[in-house]
Amino acid sequence: MKKKITIILALSALFTLTCFTVFLLHSKDASLVFPSLPQQVVKGSRRVFGKMMDHIRVKKIPDVSRKTAATSAQPAPPLDPCPDSPLSLVGPLLVEFETIRSLQWVRNQLGSVLQQGGRHKPPDCTARQKVAVIIPFRNRYEHLTHWLYYLHPVLMRQQLDYGVYVINQDGDGAFNRAKLMNIGFVEALKEYDYDCFVFSDVDLVPIDDRNLYRCSDHPRHLSVAIDKFNYRLSSVTAFGGVSLLTKEQFLKVNGFSNTFWGWGGEDDDLYNRIIVRGMSITRPDAGIAKYKMIKHGRDLHNEVNPENAVKTQKTAENIETDGLNSLNFTVKEILKDVLFTLISVDVQAP
Repeated sequence: MKKKITIILALSALFTLTCFTVFLLHSKDASLVFPSLPQQVVKGSRRVFGKMMDHIRVKKIPDVSRKTAATSAQPAPPLDPCPDSPLSLVGPLLVEFETIRSLQWVRNQLGSVLQQGGRHKPPDCTARQKVAVIIPFRNRYEHLTHWLYYLHPVLMRQQLDYGVYVINQDGDGAFNRAKLMNIGFVEALKEYDYDCFVFSDVDLVPIDDRNLYRCSDHPRHLSVAIDKFNYRLSSVTAFGGVSLLTKEQFLKVNGFSNTFWGWGGEDDDLYNRIIVRGMSITRPDAGIAKYKMIKHGRDLHNEVNPENAVKTQKTAENIETDGLNSLNFTVKEILKDVLFTLISVDVQAP
């Protein structure tokens, strides 16, 4: 009898253990008992662990992408300042105007290294100055072509952050070079925070790239020695041709006078303004400040105006009311060429 009871209890225990095992195998919490089961389920079916694995992937991927985005969004380290004496200058240049050049030919030669609007800055260092080159203009496209061909490489080698602005006087009225200079100053500042302004005639090309188109503590006269004057300074008070002023210096003298119609006098008046405001001018050594002038006849509607000489005697009287603060003009058109920015304006000529 005892033997039968023992067999029955053993069978009962075996049956109970079997049922418990089956229950565990079909339970949702089987992973708590059989740690190896999740690997099998992940490989065979996503119903149990698929969502959890998706969650892990989603969690990891954004973390990686955020790190990548943060890394790529970090600004590049600032470039070192360009050397005070640019290393790529070559000194004396061979400049000639007999070769026939077209604007398109110059574009083909230089356009690949320029930005639209005649802009350029050194790629491997931070320029010491941001320079706007202002050219008063009307009907001088042949001269402009020569100027662009020679000056862009010079300005690049001088490692300037610069832009070229050709200010074209619309119409056939009396030419006003000084007013065009003022307009160029105002319009260039609308585009970029320039701190140095070069006011250059379109017919003057430097023949030595060591003559830096860079402003200094004083207004600076660059065209010291021109071939037309046998490479001698025409006058100790000369300030025409190519002149440089910082933004602050130009504002201090209230810019050029707007009343010099026709040829002559505006540069003398600007020189007077500099003196009236307690400043003085500087010049580079005549040995490197040499220029060649493109020969040409007197422009139509730019005849010598005898009244201009009289006005230069009244600079102190007019400086407060005649200049940037009295400038009036209308922009007719702005064209962005790869070599320059052309701004055509109505100067309201008499």
